[in-house]
Amino acid sequence: MSRIVFWEKPGCGGNARQKALLQQAGHELEVRDLLREAWTEERLLAFFGELPVAEWFNRSAPQVKNGEVVPERLDRQAALALLLATPLLIRRPLMQDERGRTHVGFEPRAVEAWIGLGEALAPALAGAAPERCVGGPAHRCPEPDQLSRHEHRSRQP
Repeated sequence: MSRIVFWEKPGCGGNARQKALLQQAGHELEVRDLLREAWTEERLLAFFGELPVAEWFNRSAPQVKNGEVVPERLDRQAALALLLATPLLIRRPLMQDERGRTHVGFEPRAVEAWIGLGEALAPALAGAAPERCVGGPAHRCPEPDQLSRHEHRSRQP
């Protein structure tokens, strides 16, 4: 299948399920830490393309959930500045294939159309939404400074 660079938040259960689906479909992953990457406006915009600004944001981020950040009220420049300053707000995963094509988020049908999930698609559609955190309302994925260990590779695509 494809070689995919997969930017994740280390320790995130949703990202773990997404990686498993991609690997089950035969894709090879190079996993990188979304929070430690040196993002620029140009690099982020390559992922977001023509998506509405509100779709650039991780809806599970504490600042979004508590109403401190309201993505629908931000223009492109304000949103980019906020995402660069606080990468936890970036919708994930960010993915790039070996041809340089990029994708943001993990809706199974969209990923199927982008790179293919094959037989892994049916279980993905039957299970919990793979883009969402599944710990329930009180659950929080660990913050980066709470992780004892994470996978990080610094090679550029």
